[in-house]
Amino acid sequence: MYIEDKYWNNYIGDTDDSLTLVEYLATKQKKESSVGEIFKDFELDTLNGNFKNQETSLMFVDSWKYMEICYAIDLIIDLAALLLECKVNKIVNLCELFGGDLEEITIPDVSITATSKEHEIINKVLMDFVAAPLTYDLNEMVPQKDMLEMAAVCKNLRKELYE
Repeated sequence: MYIEDKYWNNYIGDTDDSLTLVEYLATKQKKESSVGEIFKDFELDTLNGNFKNQETSLMFVDSWKYMEICYAIDLIIDLAALLLECKVNKIVNLCELFGGDLEEITIPDVSITATSKEHEIINKVLMDFVAAPLTYDLNEMVPQKDMLEMAAVCKNLRKELYE
């Protein structure tokens, strides 16, 4: 996997929010999921572009359970990495990325798609995060040094995805 050695588990893909995203994709049991659908299901579309400091947790609720995302920026960064994997390899094998964490979950390889407008949003958010990572609510949980290192990793990710 392309992103596994460069980005995954290097401040990306190693949070509870990351596991929630994978569980969500597993629940959907679809071979293709769009960024727009993911944003809508987790209510990111209601934040009006303010992904820095959301008032409440973001939740996806289906008929039998709910899934919570604590930090919008975590979800957006993870999606950017998955989009890069799809750009390079067309699909993402989430079981391979998450190894033993997915033993009880059956999930098909998935392709994450995005419209040009959705790519613009992700690109803009990544640029903003790289420029000012300490302004995001994730800073409450992550030491400043790690936030700055995460921003450097995201800078490279954004460059590969959009330049």
